[in-house]
Amino acid sequence: MADKKTSIGGQALMEGIMMRGPENTAMAVRNPQGEIVLEETPTKGKDRAKFFKLPFIRGVFNMVDSLASGYKYLMRSAEICGIDEEEEKKRAERGPKWYDKLMDSLIMPVATVLAVVLCFALFLWLPMQLWKWLAIPFPALTEQYFLRAVFEGVLRILVFVLYVWATSLMKDIRRTYMYHGAEHKTIFCYEAGLPLTVENVRRQKRFHPRCGTSFLILTLIVSIVISMFVRIDNLPLRMAVKLLLLPVIIGVGYELIKLAGRKDNRLTRIISAPGVALQHLTVFEPDDSMIECAIAAMEKVIPGDGSDLI
Repeated sequence: MADKKTSIGGQALMEGIMMRGPENTAMAVRNPQGEIVLEETPTKGKDRAKFFKLPFIRGVFNMVDSLASGYKYLMRSAEICGIDEEEEKKRAERGPKWYDKLMDSLIMPVATVLAVVLCFALFLWLPMQLWKWLAIPFPALTEQYFLRAVFEGVLRILVFVLYVWATSLMKDIRRTYMYHGAEHKTIFCYEAGLPLTVENVRRQKRFHPRCGTSFLILTLIVSIVISMFVRIDNLPLRMAVKLLLLPVIIGVGYELIKLAGRKDNRLTRIISAPGVALQHLTVFEPDDSMIECAIAAMEKVIPGDGSDLI
């Protein structure tokens, strides 16, 4: 069969895979007994109004949907694979504590707020502030808007790459990155028109141009170009403008990643190159049991009418 391109995408979970098709979304996770647990739901956003599916607009809404559903499936996978049960056993062994319930109600809101503040500080405030400090002994840099955009953008990319590298050293995260590899290989196998078997999937490439990692790094690169046109020196005002431009940056990045997934030529390979390079840190070779999970989820979301083909 001839190669094809699909809109089906996925996400690595705790001991499993989520695949998202045009009609259905399926999750395949191994429970503590080693069995694959499958759950299906209708794909969120498929009935969205046409306006929200327009190019450069759809990217923001798709990203919001992906983040919300991705978090939901990640938490559900933790329940299925027994992580929550292990925590409950530890609590039972040490006896009930009055602060356990309080911590359960506070930990997620507090963690979310801290994560947002940390991202804001590392990716927005810090690069701008460092450039401001650098310009003190070199006043001529104040008017170098091109250099400022490059400096701030490259620093953001370095922080992001360092974060990804650090997480890849963690044992549990590394297993998740192996499931990430199973997701990519399974999609490649389907796009190649081959039967979805462990043997066929195992032979596929593990770096995919439509990967979420590629989207993030591409968005950071797009932000460098757009930042060249933001010629505001007041730091709080410039941060506000950057936040307002975030939907534009996401929209452009989304269209570029869609193009890279749809076509295979010199331009799209250039677009995909930074993301493919970064995937060496986020996409690892899976074992056969992980591939089985990916196949199980993939088979549930392939539409019979070919509506996933792009």
